[in-house]
Amino acid sequence: MRIAICSDIHDNIWKLDSALPGMNEANALIFCGDFCAPFTLTQLARGFEGPVHAVFGNNDGDQRLLLQMAEQAGNVELHGQFADLTLGGLRIAVTHYPEIARGLALSNLYDVVCYGHDHTLYEERVGRTLLLNPGEIMGRFGRSTYMLLDTDSLEVTVHDVA
Repeated sequence: MRIAICSDIHDNIWKLDSALPGMNEANALIFCGDFCAPFTLTQLARGFEGPVHAVFGNNDGDQRLLLQMAEQAGNVELHGQFADLTLGGLRIAVTHYPEIARGLALSNLYDVVCYGHDHTLYEERVGRTLLLNPGEIMGRFGRSTYMLLDTDSLEVTVHDVA
């Protein structure tokens, strides 16, 4: 199984539009927070063909409307502040915040822990856990990225968005 992992769109619908074709190479998508507006969630839901698992970020202000839009989309599960998933035989934790993610990785309860928030592309092996930050879609710091994770090999590839 292949999982696309992205974070921090911050309403940059143009970058998201450019990222979606590559992310559709995956069977599922994990979003680590900061859609910002509900229309961004809708664009992600319509543009990704498989299931989307998402958590709230600190800039997701209208959480009620985001939950309504996720329900209407049909392929988006908005887990709240934290997701505990099993995908491709892996136990995966998802949060928006780096400090929470590191604690989850140190717990050795998860195969993979994904987070966002600081817009910094990051990959580290913490004990047996793969700790991943896919960077940002929005391109605030110049580089717009997402990751693809192969659940069989645990190989992670970073993809730049034009």
